[in-house]
Amino acid sequence: MLGRRELIGVGGVATAVLLAGCTGDANDGATSPQPGGGEPQKGGILRVGALGRASAVTRDPHGTQGNESDYLILALVHDTLTVPGAIHNTVPRLASDWTSSEDLRTWHFTISEGATFHDGTPVTAEDVVWSLRRLRDTPAGAARLPGITRENITADGERTVVLVSDYPNAELPLLTRLTTFVLRKDTPEDQIASAPGTGPFRLDWFRDGNARLLRNDDWYGGEVHLDSIEVTMFETAQAMTNALLAGQIDLASNAGAVAARTAEARQDIRVIRRPDDMAMPVVMRTADGPFADPRVREALKLVVDREAMVEQVLSGYGSVANDVLGTADPNYAADIRQRTRDLERAGELLAESGFDLSRTYQLVTTEDIAGLAEAATLFVNQAREADIRIEVVTQESGAFYESTWLQGDLYMTYWGTNDSVLFYASKTMITGSGQNESGWSDEEFDAAYYRVMDTADEAERATALRDLQEIEHERSGYLLWGMADGIDLATDKVNALPELPGYGRVQLEGVWLSR
Repeated sequence: MLGRRELIGVGGVATAVLLAGCTGDANDGATSPQPGGGEPQKGGILRVGALGRASAVTRDPHGTQGNESDYLILALVHDTLTVPGAIHNTVPRLASDWTSSEDLRTWHFTISEGATFHDGTPVTAEDVVWSLRRLRDTPAGAARLPGITRENITADGERTVVLVSDYPNAELPLLTRLTTFVLRKDTPEDQIASAPGTGPFRLDWFRDGNARLLRNDDWYGGEVHLDSIEVTMFETAQAMTNALLAGQIDLASNAGAVAARTAEARQDIRVIRRPDDMAMPVVMRTADGPFADPRVREALKLVVDREAMVEQVLSGYGSVANDVLGTADPNYAADIRQRTRDLERAGELLAESGFDLSRTYQLVTTEDIAGLAEAATLFVNQAREADIRIEVVTQESGAFYESTWLQGDLYMTYWGTNDSVLFYASKTMITGSGQNESGWSDEEFDAAYYRVMDTADEAERATALRDLQEIEHERSGYLLWGMADGIDLATDKVNALPELPGYGRVQLEGVWLSR
């Protein structure tokens, strides 16, 4: 999920380039081929369908965006400092470049030349500082900007923002990609929803989760081809797919595997696949409770039939995973032994740990995304073959995040941005991290994490990063059985759609329509 919820040696950027600063094309080769060929044409209205629920609508760029529709709108109206790229994991956007001190603690970000708000006001360093401090003050602020306290976000002149980390942080530019939306300094709280942004589109109107966005002809980031984008919120992927097939929308964003199967026979519909796009792990609480024993967690990881999960839950639109988050990381340790199903060994571990097989445990899930509840049900059926009795409990999204997320013993979660291994470690696994979903605290893991963050030598860094993944694989609270492909469905007149996973899919500024 977006909004909840590389760098040196991690995202393919050479060490010397990173420390000297980074520049480049924000699109970075991240779009799909143009079906019609030829030069981009200007004009037209792109009608986009995106998933969301009326009860979860938010208009605050620094709030928690549970709706795909909300995040899409906000990301087109408000720029982040950096964005994902295809060649490099992190490329410039509102920040044109950045440099770091030798100790990787102090970072200087330069605001892009010509960046203005939609009302024509120039973007200043003070605007960025105010926005990042506001972001840091949110309940999830510590996870969104880990290691950065509000007083260590300052301005140095009109166009330079300085971030000072509590510890060496080679990943900091990557962490500015997702929610560092910039507002004008001192924007009143009652005007946040309608505040001008800096992005390629400006808000025309918003009604009940639906919106129309108009092209920002003065966008500093380059030419925008579309006249406007109309966003329609759908509560189910099936309803959104039906609207596409009926010609009511041009693009169904993140429609899911079932929708892809439905659309396969249509010659006028394209299926855009973004490999390794979404993780739907089972989270086991490690701090206390029935899954605190690492032998129990290992047993559950041996119970799951990963191939069957990918085939049945994802209709084959995905790949088997190995309990390490960050599978798209160029330094993902693909050579770590792949776990396979072993019911006999699982039984031995459960017996050794004294796990109570007479109890019925609850696996809590939501239906926020396609496949989540289905994955929970299939996993429960597989666990029954090892005499583990689990029942699926489905919660409404609001109740889930209030009472289960970060607290539950056993639950399903999802991450709609497949970032680096360190991205997940910093947000969800190091001791005290702001979104530590399993309550995990492991001294060896923490030491490996900080060793990676403090190492500029690429070879040493890669070794430390592999050590970190070995520990995560061995005993973390994540059972990551597979990675879902991201699926967009589009009519054949839609050109240059982004193919990047996660946040990359909402970068629609380069899209154009064939006549």
